[in-house]
Amino acid sequence: MDYIKSNNGFDELNRYVLSIRNLISATAASVLVMQNDHIVNEFYAGNHDKSPNSRSIDAKSQFNVASIRKTYLGFAISLALYEGKIRSINDYVTEYLEDLDENVLNNTTIRHLLTHTHGLEGPNKRLFPPGTDWKYNNAGINLLIRIIYKVFDMSLAQVLEERIFKPLGFKETGWRKEKNDKLVWLYEDYIGDQGGEANLFVSTRELAYWGQIHLTKGKYKGQQIIPSSIFEQSVSIVTPSRLDETYPRNGFFWWVQDKPRHLSELGNEVPKGSYQSLGFYGNAVLVIPEYNIVAVRMLNQIEPNPTEYDYLKDIQSFGNLVLESFLSQ
Repeated sequence: MDYIKSNNGFDELNRYVLSIRNLISATAASVLVMQNDHIVNEFYAGNHDKSPNSRSIDAKSQFNVASIRKTYLGFAISLALYEGKIRSINDYVTEYLEDLDENVLNNTTIRHLLTHTHGLEGPNKRLFPPGTDWKYNNAGINLLIRIIYKVFDMSLAQVLEERIFKPLGFKETGWRKEKNDKLVWLYEDYIGDQGGEANLFVSTRELAYWGQIHLTKGKYKGQQIIPSSIFEQSVSIVTPSRLDETYPRNGFFWWVQDKPRHLSELGNEVPKGSYQSLGFYGNAVLVIPEYNIVAVRMLNQIEPNPTEYDYLKDIQSFGNLVLESFLSQ
């Protein structure tokens, strides 16, 4: 049975996400929209998987957010900069990791890793000189996770648990390697739960709260619990300025809107200053500061995209519909 807490202004948005769930053969979907720190739309539909008697999706269901985990890594890098553990995003990666091939990593900076402009296909192969092009992959992610461990002397998961999850009271966010009935499990095996793999599971509400703490720049229940500059830095564009105009602009892994761009995941109606992250299974968190909006959708796609599905058009449409839902009221 579907659960909806909403007003009619969000019916089209909820139906849209449900239609995408059906198109990509997912079993689960949820939508949550906040404005001015209040939930104004909350929608859950489907089941955790295709098995008989599978658990219904609800507020306790935790989805694998896949690449959205990069924004949590981005926070940790911003925290390391704030605390002086990393001097600058213009520092060379080889200044922090000593076992790298300098012939491959030469002139590659932390900025390049954060913005997918590093040009690496792996630690030993380069596709293009750093800062000259853009290619989305995990080569930079793995290096940054190692840097976090080096400068904090603890894992990414430990840093986040200590510095932000506990202060915010997050209990439905974390790296999981063992299946339980609250996880929307995707038939995968994971070795660890310390932040080194793509197994970050988050409930719909806590992903929205993750967007909200960025929107409020570290304020929680009226108190500044985390320095605002950490969040301001995370969502500011740091992409090398000479990058081709067609490519998206990134903050610390957030896609940031400066103007509509053909290859951006942000819809062309979403205003300047908005930022978003999208995960492989269809999950997304969108923040629109101009209207104090945070929007989340969750899906559990595991099958290949059908030929009629355009993921870029889909996620752009989602953002546009979120905004339209407010402007039409």
